[in-house]
Amino acid sequence: MRSPDPLFPPPPGPAAPFAVAPPGPLPAPAPCGVPAFPPLRVRGGSGQRLRRAVWRQRRSMAAGLALTAAALAVSGFAGGGGGGHGGGTAQGAVRERASPPVRLVSAPVRIADAETVRLLRPGDRVDVVASGGAGAAEARVLARGARVERVPAAVGGAGEAGALIVLAVPRATAADLAGAGISGGFAVILC
Repeated sequence: MRSPDPLFPPPPGPAAPFAVAPPGPLPAPAPCGVPAFPPLRVRGGSGQRLRRAVWRQRRSMAAGLALTAAALAVSGFAGGGGGGHGGGTAQGAVRERASPPVRLVSAPVRIADAETVRLLRPGDRVDVVASGGAGAAEARVLARGARVERVPAAVGGAGEAGALIVLAVPRATAADLAGAGISGGFAVILC
């Protein structure tokens, strides 16, 4: 009789006792060692680091823009001014800021033409022109860009010539206006 092949069992036939025991489970392979390594610590990964870097950059950019805006607001270069009062250019604004502040005083001035005074409002800027007298044809500008502080409510009285206005001018200009007002009349040019 042939020895039974473990891979190919004999064909089924009449019940015969087994000459060979059925094969058992295969033996397990020898365990192999796993190398020791430190535990992994994940702190959000590279995506989280990138988000943090972008957030820091945005915050620093916003802080820089806020400082720039504050500096422009303080310096007056914000571009919102100058409309028609002679300060239309940035160079004029720089020259104006470079000079030391001048203390202004209130100077009452009697304008010869009362009808002209009706055109004025507080806050307007005017040039004050003095005539040389009754026979003189020469006129000179005594104050440039003077700010009107007050205008009388009722212009022109029964015996008065002209109308009185109050201007904000430097002290030296106020003295010139007071001296010139004695000898001649004034006119104003609206700036």
